Amino acid sequence: MCIAIPGKMTAIVDENTATIDMGGICRDVNMALMGGAQESMIGKHFLVHVGYAISEISEEESEETMRLLKIMAGLDDINSFEDESH
Repeated sequence: MCIAIPGKMTAIVDENTATIDMGGICRDVNMALMGGAQESMIGKHFLVHVGYAISEISEEESEETMRLLKIMAGLDDINSFEDESH
């Protein structure tokens, strides 16, 4: 099973690399599949898989995906998920 982690671009390292904040963990990510790292991308959200940004996503999708990943990992209270669905 493959999984991509959502994150927000916070800085540019070079023309093909950007720093992405994935739930408080910042990593330098290869942006070549997105056409390179560009100033206009700072603040945008991406799915990251094995060190590569593979897709741009909305802030809402990024937050919801991270929330669900935390629930699956047991890092968030499952009851909060059930309460929100009612």
